[in-house]
Amino acid sequence: MLNRGELATFLRSRRHRLRPADVGLPDVGRRRTPGLRRQEVAQLAGISVDYYIRLEQARGPHPSRQVLTALARALVLTADEREYLFRLAGENPPPAMVPSREISPGIRNLLDSMPETPAYVVDAKYDVLAWNSLATPFIGDLSEVPDSDRNMLRWVFRLPATAAPWTDEETVRFTRSLVADLRASYARYPADPGIAALVTEMLGTSPQFAELWQEHEVATKKPIVKRVDHPLAGPLEFECRVLHIPESGQRLIVYCAAPGSPTQAAFRRLAEPALMAQRS
Repeated sequence: MLNRGELATFLRSRRHRLRPADVGLPDVGRRRTPGLRRQEVAQLAGISVDYYIRLEQARGPHPSRQVLTALARALVLTADEREYLFRLAGENPPPAMVPSREISPGIRNLLDSMPETPAYVVDAKYDVLAWNSLATPFIGDLSEVPDSDRNMLRWVFRLPATAAPWTDEETVRFTRSLVADLRASYARYPADPGIAALVTEMLGTSPQFAELWQEHEVATKKPIVKRVDHPLAGPLEFECRVLHIPESGQRLIVYCAAPGSPTQAAFRRLAEPALMAQRS
């Protein structure tokens, strides 16, 4: 049975605990009360403001499972809170979402079909799961590396604050986007112990990570232009494009060189030994 009164109280309490920065919204104007505005929750959930107001006033219609899922996402509910929300609405809660580490045959084939483009796949906490041959000159040969040492966040935040990457503006921006994307995964998969453990570890071992985490930026990763001085290929400039794989929570990271550019020619030179080995 739908418990309108308790549902309304629960929605208000969850809304009041959130700040705009927690959900990636700008904090504009003075707020009379703490938390998000009703219109902001409605915007995040993709429902009308009037519909959401009626839910908080315990006079709304019976919310559908789709609406409940959207509200759980908008209010950044934990797995237990999401279950409670569904039960207040008289619905059986859906299974907890968990990210996958399994590489599908289609993604594996896609990696192999780009021999002249560096590409690799990471999971929701940025463990490298799979890569093509041209990714090796950039991320190393990980075939003999333990899983615990394949995490991109550990690679970056184990470097001292005086290391060269922390003085490069593009690298710092890339790192900020990693942390923002991890926070999005942290909210999307509240029941995943691996993500929670990584966040706890990084907060305890890296002041730089802790500083970025406290900024509460929440965003999925956007493409950026990377410039690197590669020891084998020289100066390179390419777009780092991230393609999300929704069914698994994975990301396909691709280094895209402009057509006809010196970087594209360098990628081809780096790929040539592997391509010749395949032909022989």
